[in-house]
Amino acid sequence: MVCRFAFIKGEAGIYYFSETAEHESCFFRTKSGVLSCAEDRCAHRGAALCIGKLQGECIQCPFHGIQYDTEGKGTFVPALGKSSAADLGRFHLIFHRTKEEFGIIYLWFGEGEPDKAIPFFRDELDGSVVYSELEDCWNAFYSRCVENQLDVIHLPFVHYNTIGRGNKTLVNGPKVLFEHETIITSANNEVDRGQTPKTAEESVIRETYLKFIFPNLWMNHISEKFRVVIFFAPVDESRTVLYIRFYSSLSRFKCINRIIAIFGRIGNRIIERQDRRVVITQKLKVSEYHSNEKLLPGDRPVILYRRLRDELKQQNAAAGS
Repeated sequence: MVCRFAFIKGEAGIYYFSETAEHESCFFRTKSGVLSCAEDRCAHRGAALCIGKLQGECIQCPFHGIQYDTEGKGTFVPALGKSSAADLGRFHLIFHRTKEEFGIIYLWFGEGEPDKAIPFFRDELDGSVVYSELEDCWNAFYSRCVENQLDVIHLPFVHYNTIGRGNKTLVNGPKVLFEHETIITSANNEVDRGQTPKTAEESVIRETYLKFIFPNLWMNHISEKFRVVIFFAPVDESRTVLYIRFYSSLSRFKCINRIIAIFGRIGNRIIERQDRRVVITQKLKVSEYHSNEKLLPGDRPVILYRRLRDELKQQNAAAGS
């Protein structure tokens, strides 16, 4: 899962985050800059830690003053006294490992340490490329949001006056590749003059193409100078937060690229609102590989995404059994 919270970026403090009514988290960043995430419930009598306070490198429960370190371990129970030798092992929060990279906070819900590197477009986006970012919450399951960004059929209808101008309703292919856990595809749409659509084999990956890295990272490679990246952060089965970045490397001056990126962000807002208006109306909230939806040849990227997601779900289920 990928999450990002601008209000805890580099600042010491305590912050509340609700994923569901049953799962509420407390993020806290210590004065030394260490970020931690735990269930928002004291191990003692269940008080919300998010209204507590920081004590050094620990968070203190507002009810009885019990302190926990950045790994959720109880370190001090005031009622037992400073000289107490009592075992505090039973005072332990449900703790989630966090890591910050690329301006994003990542949460690990598995056991032990993550077994893979954090996904990102490292080969294409380094520290020299600047970006401007926006975020928006869609009332849709994350798979629906991802599929929308892999959908080449909707362009002339949803984005008829922006990126889908030209009435290119006939869909050639599209060609779809899967390399290194990444789906790659591009639109090959044309104006319909009665011609037969080209097959996927006859289609090509164009200069403007789409990439998707599992589980929830997408990029539109507009050109070598411009890219759009989206992090899809699932909240629950009916909400997903999209963190959308416009990257620019047009100029050798970062200040100019930042200005360009700001205009790119404005364009992104217009386009994503066109998408959101339609995606949130889809009746089956959670999309699945096996469904009664009548898919088309142009849905190849979506079909591949669903199949691979289904395989990953089965692998996770087998590992947990």
